[in-house]
Amino acid sequence: MTESLRVLIAGNWKMNGLRASLPEFEAMLAGAAALAARVDLLVCPPATLVAAMAEKARGSRIAIGAQDCHVQVSGAHTGDISAEMLVDAGAGFIIVGHSERRADHGESDARVRQKAQAVWRAGARAIVCVGETQAQRDAGQTLDILRAQLSLSLPDESSADNLVVAYEPVWAIGTGLTPTPKDVEQIHGFIRDLVVARWPAEGKRMRILYGGSVKPSNAAELMAVANVNGALVGGASLKAADFLGICAACAWQSGFAQVLMFCVSALWRLGAGVSQGWRGGYGVGNPRIDRVTPRHLRQDR
Repeated sequence: MTESLRVLIAGNWKMNGLRASLPEFEAMLAGAAALAARVDLLVCPPATLVAAMAEKARGSRIAIGAQDCHVQVSGAHTGDISAEMLVDAGAGFIIVGHSERRADHGESDARVRQKAQAVWRAGARAIVCVGETQAQRDAGQTLDILRAQLSLSLPDESSADNLVVAYEPVWAIGTGLTPTPKDVEQIHGFIRDLVVARWPAEGKRMRILYGGSVKPSNAAELMAVANVNGALVGGASLKAADFLGICAACAWQSGFAQVLMFCVSALWRLGAGVSQGWRGGYGVGNPRIDRVTPRHLRQDR
């Protein structure tokens, strides 16, 4: 986890959900208030439910997103839906470049790039997905694949405010398999280095999500990894108990990290203040040493 970045937990319902699923979403809304102080929550239902969920989520702590969009605003594209239509229905985020879109619909990195730009044109934020297949992993090509996907899929206009990157190892999606925390740390560190090299200031602030068989039992461990700033959750986001369980685990981890960093920072300031006070020969009445050192421990007592 990158302590200065707010965690984002995004649920991707994929091609699941009917209006009969709305009570499950209402249960998520009911549980979100207690968690939203520490994490951002997002649910991306199928396009048929975006408007209904957005209406129910109005004024709540859960944002609504969508799963894909066409690159054009409108036109003769039967069966497609534009980013503008999704935003009009209530979507604030749109996922693009998911591995299932890349595999099932042959979407190239160039196409994903165009879709990210379409999302911004409509006024939403893009979640751009990258990840390697099992064959690519076995061949030792993971970093090369990610470098190419990130280079070609992310537009030059990317910023921390309009872009979220999601790393999803294709071999872990829906399989119950997950990389080790050490593997996740390596990959997320690699992604962070690439975005910082390309956008020095913005890259430090971009959220990088992990996706691939995230569940309540492993969420806290994953969120403890450096440069993991949230999760893109698939099947476990369909049930309120599972999704809220993941959010709760991440909120706990986020809170623990914040407390830990506060304590470390406070101890560092205490040590620095005492050290500087002793080196400078400060006496009673010096605000720096008075603030950090109890009177009975001061040398000038």
